[in-house]
Amino acid sequence: MSSRELVVLGTSSAVPTKSRNHNGYLLRWDGFGVLFDPGEGTQRQMVRAGVSAHDVNAICLTHFHGDHCLGVPGVVQRIARDRVAHPVSAVFPRSGTEYWRRLRHATLFNDTQVIAERPVAGDVQEVAADGAPFTLTARRLCHSVESYGYRIEEPGGITMLPDRLAAYGIAGPLVGRLQREGRVTAPGGRTVTLEECGVPRPGQKVAFVMDTRLCDAIKPLADGADLLVIESTFLDADAGPAEEYGHLTARQAGRIAADAGVRRLVLTHFSERYGAEDEPRFAEEAAAAYAGDIVTARDLVRVPVPSRHRPGSAARP
Repeated sequence: MSSRELVVLGTSSAVPTKSRNHNGYLLRWDGFGVLFDPGEGTQRQMVRAGVSAHDVNAICLTHFHGDHCLGVPGVVQRIARDRVAHPVSAVFPRSGTEYWRRLRHATLFNDTQVIAERPVAGDVQEVAADGAPFTLTARRLCHSVESYGYRIEEPGGITMLPDRLAAYGIAGPLVGRLQREGRVTAPGGRTVTLEECGVPRPGQKVAFVMDTRLCDAIKPLADGADLLVIESTFLDADAGPAEEYGHLTARQAGRIAADAGVRRLVLTHFSERYGAEDEPRFAEEAAAAYAGDIVTARDLVRVPVPSRHRPGSAARP
């Protein structure tokens, strides 16, 4: 059975708080794990969340501000200590290669050879993540330093319809052959195609958008996403500082989700200037633009990727 969920390890921005760790997000996708932006304390948060170094197949950094990468040394050393044997792709902005290597080799330890560097550059790049059952695309955002957003997208497929298979007399090994080859000869002698026995199944999509002000790259990252994980550092009253420092507000995040036809919106990366009493306002401001499912992320929660069944539009006029 497939399991696709976001394990939230940290939700603060530049400064951690008593209730919010620095960033950290593990996307679990049918046994393949992508760890986004491991900030300081991520290794411990993984333990608290019940996930291990063996669950990590790729590490994706959006940029090299500390709240998005200071957990790299601990995660890398845990991968080595726990003798993770599978390849682990390390994806990061090429312009920050010097910082990656400082983090990667921050202290003495018995090193591991399983980590393969996959630096990204330019406005858009498809990334070769070892063993990934989906495509991983990076797009350059607009922050005070070079920053990238990521989009995960699996290929579309066909959902088999049992009644149609039965009508054509296709059963047992013939079903697998039909799926592999696209056509089979039915017991009655008729050639039956895959399209006659199934309906198109769209591939699922997840977008991860961290530190950025509004820019053109966000829409293709978020377009049609089943799950959008996006920074909402500020409330709308602080839209000025958000623009100045290269961040988004919760209202802007909601508008992005509505315009892109997102199915589930996860707000995160909250400024430490806001207290617990302000938390409901993030969802309220996002909901002013977006009528879909909104999750105000908290440390250690798990957010399922919505199933492939698609309800009506979530955008408000």
